[in-house]
Amino acid sequence: MPRILIIDDDDLIRQMVRDVLERDGYVVEDASDGKQGLRAFMENPADLVITDLVMPEKEGIEIIIELRRDFPELKIIAISGGGTVGGSQYLDVAGKLGADKILGKPLKLKQLVTIVKELLEKN
Repeated sequence: MPRILIIDDDDLIRQMVRDVLERDGYVVEDASDGKQGLRAFMENPADLVITDLVMPEKEGIEIIIELRRDFPELKIIAISGGGTVGGSQYLDVAGKLGADKILGKPLKLKQLVTIVKELLEKN
């Protein structure tokens, strides 16, 4: 079964996404910030990464750049509720830097599950 890594500093969102994906049979790992997320990925690579964009330690944009550079085939979903600039601008940048899909918060869980399935079926 495909492995998914969720990187988000919001505990509630991380747990909610984890629960939904595990219920669908995926193996899920999570991390609460970008540094922890990259470390987790390097120790045990995932098939798909879902990353928030605005986080402490290392932001999602940096994560996307590093992962896309080193793992060009990796599937990446960027999520964001904004920040001081606004969520849609962060998401636009994430898409240009290599995120396969971008989603605004609040997340629509059915939509997220559909996107996860679509991306993983492309492998």
